[in-house]
Amino acid sequence: MEYFYGVIALITGFFTGLSLIVAIGAQNAFVIKQGLLRSHVTLVVFVCAISDALLIIVGTGGLGRIIQSKPDLLNVIRWFGVIYLTWFGIKSVRAAFRNETLTASDKSAESWKKVLVTVLAMTYLNPHVYLDTVIFVGSLANQFESQRWYFALGACIASGVWFSAIGYGARSASHLMSKPIFWRILESVIAAIMFTLAITLAFYKFS
Repeated sequence: MEYFYGVIALITGFFTGLSLIVAIGAQNAFVIKQGLLRSHVTLVVFVCAISDALLIIVGTGGLGRIIQSKPDLLNVIRWFGVIYLTWFGIKSVRAAFRNETLTASDKSAESWKKVLVTVLAMTYLNPHVYLDTVIFVGSLANQFESQRWYFALGACIASGVWFSAIGYGARSASHLMSKPIFWRILESVIAAIMFTLAITLAFYKFS
């Protein structure tokens, strides 16, 4: 019977985790872009999945309650996030007005360190990541008491599956890179996402 409840908790955790990360945000947009460029896709997917898993684990372990008791911490992260997302949005707008095409070889030499720093910033400078994974998922996981780690495992699996799907899925569509209009549209969409998230973070009331 305990095994049965564990499976239920795992499945619930999987779909809960999936529902939280499916919406296209800064992190997902970056993963998709790197997939299209075929630039360090495995690194990006791995960092995103491991980061989500780490945050889910610490949330399930009780860190979510500590963060909830220290709203100033989220506010510090909030303004770092606003600044970074705004800068990235401006960068995407400038890229959208360039009349050029990109190929995999154009970006293959891009430093893995630069890509790593960017994906880490996209992940950890977004307060909603902490609200979703550490606090929300952590709180839900603890509702399952002795089966909470099954729930956490399910949510971690969902992250791995999702990031792998969009990263490697986008890589298979990399032939679109030869069209300048495609990159103008993509960079414009990414810029809109970044600016929207920056504005949302600036005015969001954390409870």
